Amino acid sequence: MRHSFVGGVAAAAVCLAGPAFAIEAQQVGERLNIGEQQPVPGLNVSLGVGGFTGDLAETTQAGPLLGIDATAEILPLVGIEAGYEGQRLGIDDDRVGSDEGIWRHNVGLLAKVGPTLNEKWKPFVGVGAGLSYLNPSDGADGVYDNDFQTELPLAAGLDYRFGNIFAGARATFSALGGEEIVESSGGNDEKGSLFNANITVGGRF
Repeated sequence: MRHSFVGGVAAAAVCLAGPAFAIEAQQVGERLNIGEQQPVPGLNVSLGVGGFTGDLAETTQAGPLLGIDATAEILPLVGIEAGYEGQRLGIDDDRVGSDEGIWRHNVGLLAKVGPTLNEKWKPFVGVGAGLSYLNPSDGADGVYDNDFQTELPLAAGLDYRFGNIFAGARATFSALGGEEIVESSGGNDEKGSLFNANITVGGRF
């Protein structure tokens, strides 16, 4: 009899605690003010710097980048970006003259996941895919070749919204495929990845 009574009390406590926890979770969400409304699409412009890693870093230098992309929210926590990024990476290689470089032209798509906090802050992580065309300057084309390479970017960053204007910062690491732009002195293709960091400014319309 006593066990039945204790079991009943425990069951009642669980039933009462469930709604209480739900209310508390809702209050936490309201205090953080996690936004559920979907922002309208917009455009971003980015400026940054970055360069190759691995073997490719031994013969190239970090360089500036400029990007523009269209962005939209497809779910409350999920957004997408699609756009173009241009970058010039300097060459530091005794086989070519000074002031030579590689132009990188990239088109890509990135999916971003993250909440909106207090209707202003949006931390996020992202993953995507892209394709780049690498074009060495005229003075380096005897050693460096034009090349297409695939990119698989992983990004992390933070956006801040004030009105219809967004500003943010992010870092992106991209795994590369098909790096055949240059051979080492031993005759093997130099391999590597790409790491870029940039700031973005954009508007929502």
